[in-house]
Amino acid sequence: MITMYGMISCPDCSYVVAQIGEIAKARGESGFVFVDIGEDVRNMKRFIRLRDTAPAFDSVRGSGSIGIPCFVREDGTVTLKPEDVGLRSRESASGSSSSCRIDGKGC
Repeated sequence: MITMYGMISCPDCSYVVAQIGEIAKARGESGFVFVDIGEDVRNMKRFIRLRDTAPAFDSVRGSGSIGIPCFVREDGTVTLKPEDVGLRSRESASGSSSSCRIDGKGC
């Protein structure tokens, strides 16, 4: 099972969650668990602990990006790219992947 950390209010995350729903509808299950980090402070703490320590976030820390959606594979490896887990990234109007950012540039 792949764990996805995100927030349903994030356009990038909701785009990916919709794909997970389509997979579940087609297969009867998706192989993903969605953890909404805005739903409960414990979810946020788990995500922050991961974000503070996982090398996948090295380019995100200090850049203004939050680092969601985030995917933790069954083997514990972390990726911020939906394509790495068989999903598609949302494209912005300019044609590039968008990114939720603390500074408001993105989501």
